Amino acid sequence: MSHYELRCRECGRTWGNQPRSICDDCFSPLEVAYDYDALKASVSRERISQRAPNMWRYSELLPLPPSFTPRLPVGFTPLFNAPQLAQKLSGTAAAGNLYIKNDAVCLPTLSFKDRVVAVALSQARAFGFDTVSCSSTGNLANAVAAHAAREGLKAWIFIPSDLEPAKILGTNVFGAKVVRIAGNYDQVNRLCSQIADEHRWGFVNVNLRPYYAEGSKTVGFEIAEQLGWRLPDNIVCPMAGGSLITKIRKAFDELIKLGLVEPKEVKFFGAQATGCSPISTAVKSGSPEIEPQKPNTIARSLAIGNPADGHYAIKTIKNSGGWSEDVSDPEVVDSIRLLAESEGIFTETAGGVTVGCAGKLYRQDRILPDETTVLCITGNGLKTTDVLAGVYKTERPIAPKLAEFEAHLQQTLDLDEVPGVVAAAQEAAEIGA
Repeated sequence: MSHYELRCRECGRTWGNQPRSICDDCFSPLEVAYDYDALKASVSRERISQRAPNMWRYSELLPLPPSFTPRLPVGFTPLFNAPQLAQKLSGTAAAGNLYIKNDAVCLPTLSFKDRVVAVALSQARAFGFDTVSCSSTGNLANAVAAHAAREGLKAWIFIPSDLEPAKILGTNVFGAKVVRIAGNYDQVNRLCSQIADEHRWGFVNVNLRPYYAEGSKTVGFEIAEQLGWRLPDNIVCPMAGGSLITKIRKAFDELIKLGLVEPKEVKFFGAQATGCSPISTAVKSGSPEIEPQKPNTIARSLAIGNPADGHYAIKTIKNSGGWSEDVSDPEVVDSIRLLAESEGIFTETAGGVTVGCAGKLYRQDRILPDETTVLCITGNGLKTTDVLAGVYKTERPIAPKLAEFEAHLQQTLDLDEVPGVVAAAQEAAEIGA
């Protein structure tokens, strides 16, 4: 008998293991439940530490088929201190407890979505699907296409037609069938739900969603282990559908149940773009329910106006004593540049949202400089270079001569010494363009 099964999040009815995401009794979402008493005998820090540095080191805490053999070393991305960013966000040099969890370098497609897809496709194979699919704002499309290619499965990917070109290309290159829809993500997702009823395909975020979502827990497992089997004080997490923040919370709760970390209250902070902030809006207004929004933001990977796990994200935030913030598109771009210039990390727009919101939370004293805080960076900036178009001017080439360089150097130093000159020149160039 498996040590996990599907269970309704509201009425508690169990459903065994099958490709479904909704309870027929109360129409609430299903999630994976585990036999933690059985797991206590097989899960320990020592056993985990002896395994390869990837997400599969936590295999007992994932819904994997008995015969599953990993084919890619997904996960175990870096967690490192970010003192220069901390100083800029908090305004104090004492803020040395800020960490970046950098899934911008996750294998194979440079986002945390590789984690969830790896788990979902393990079940797709077990359930007998030969075709996998998804609705996506970009990163999930890349991940499904790449993992399907690796597993020898056919892939059909459904996306809004206005996605970033790099993300569309990053799906095409793996040989997936890409269907662009003239609508936003919520409309694409509704279509996929209808297609899932008509075709025997494994939709990772429809009929495989409970298994898919569990892959997000590995972000939380890794944070705890990389902090020396300790929990942080705060997590700042970008929110689209709202699943990631709830699953990191679930991961921490599981580690406590299994005695792998000391119990601790962790505050969860959700980050959204102002142009699509249904969860943040609900938290700020004190509402337990989501009012859907029509997305209008450059942060397309977060542009879900009716988030599937929004209700549970609100509960996670409020019950932890956390908060939610949102930032404008210009603030997103500024935050992308800030992270790159201070810590050498190039993040996509979702990461700009996370960093920008973290700055607001520091300024509001919701996060304090002496607290251990982890920012979740979920995707790579090479996927959203279009948002930086026009931000940097194209430098005039110089002749390959020392005298030419010395003149260029002096001119640059002269400009740097005059306050506002560089900014004014850049602004003039942008207006002229």
